[in-house]
Amino acid sequence: MRIALLITLTLTPTLRGADWPHWRGPNRTGVTDEASGWDGTSWLADKPAWTARVGEGASSPVVVGERVFFLGYSDGKDTLLCLSAIDGKQLWAQSYKCPRYGRHRAGDEGLYSGPSSTPEYEPATGFLYTLSTDGDLICWDTNADGKRLWSKNLYDDYKAARRPKLTPAPQRDYGYTSSPLVHKDWLLVEVGSTSSGSVIAFDKKTGKEVWASELKDEAGHTGGMSPMTVEGVPCVAVLTQRNLAVIRLDAGNTGKTVASFPWVTDFANTIAGPAVHSDSVVIAADYNHRAMVRVRFTLKEATEVWRAKFASKVCTPVIHDGCVYVAWQRVRCIDFATGKLKWEGGAVGDPGSCVVTSDGRLVVYGLSGKLALIEGAKQSPGAYKELAVKDKLFKTQAWPHVALAAGRYYCRDREGNVMVFK
Repeated sequence: MRIALLITLTLTPTLRGADWPHWRGPNRTGVTDEASGWDGTSWLADKPAWTARVGEGASSPVVVGERVFFLGYSDGKDTLLCLSAIDGKQLWAQSYKCPRYGRHRAGDEGLYSGPSSTPEYEPATGFLYTLSTDGDLICWDTNADGKRLWSKNLYDDYKAARRPKLTPAPQRDYGYTSSPLVHKDWLLVEVGSTSSGSVIAFDKKTGKEVWASELKDEAGHTGGMSPMTVEGVPCVAVLTQRNLAVIRLDAGNTGKTVASFPWVTDFANTIAGPAVHSDSVVIAADYNHRAMVRVRFTLKEATEVWRAKFASKVCTPVIHDGCVYVAWQRVRCIDFATGKLKWEGGAVGDPGSCVVTSDGRLVVYGLSGKLALIEGAKQSPGAYKELAVKDKLFKTQAWPHVALAAGRYYCRDREGNVMVFK
């Protein structure tokens, strides 16, 4: 029996502390147990450890052990690439026919193309889940050179229409953008069907529908949903085109709405996703809101705690050690309890992503590939302090969020150029 147990442990894939297996990292929060690599005088090597071309898209990298996965578009198809995290060499690739834009696209085609959704890795099986801009939801076996296990098209199956025009601003539809999320035996996907449900749970091994949320809003344009616990109950926070909503995941109540908070944004651009800490969710948007809001949830209601003038466009806020960090135009540190500004500085433009490291530093990525290391509020409570920066790595927007794993920083632009620094 002991031998069998050892064999089982050896064959079962596990997540290591150095992995980046989900949208926004190991805990889907933008916070990692990895140190920044700052030694007091220097940070990263002058030249990248390796570079690659992975196809167009705003999808972020996923890193598991010595493998890194990218999803990108070129020549009429999406390609899932598995590269060596050490030197960037291709280990395998799988492709499928896909349009450059979703079938209901509307506006801004010059600013984006290809997949925006970040793949989701499941350690118990080694399965990887991808979602194309045109609704192709696919399960791949990463232990079998990316063998396709099951697939479906969300537009075909759930008939989601073009996102409606809800404000005076021009209509926008970027297709499917939100990363899938594994919860126990389910794969949660923001389908955005007004007839079936905003969120659908599929059996992660077979792709069969298990349940649908009672909420039936159109899908938002965020990078992903966020797990949370409300009064001991497992839930998931989702930003639809109309609301911030929290949905129950407990037995007997699956798919029921805990509460919702109205949040309609110009252009349907709820791009910065929901950031969760304890019983609260922080959301932010420019456009008609020009605000950041903290909303507290109980099993009965959603209550606005504070509203501040600090917005975001692409960067999902990162909550850590009593602070909210966000990178849009400038880098800002905001008090989580009060919503008051602690400090601001730097420049990142419209693109932006943040990672908080175990030594309390902030990694910020924006503009056309500006990678910066900044002191967090604990080391620098009253002012923005930039320690190191690498600028103008690329020529186009750094929409994909930066990833950090095993001391390597994975930087990608929307055209699919990749640089990895260590």
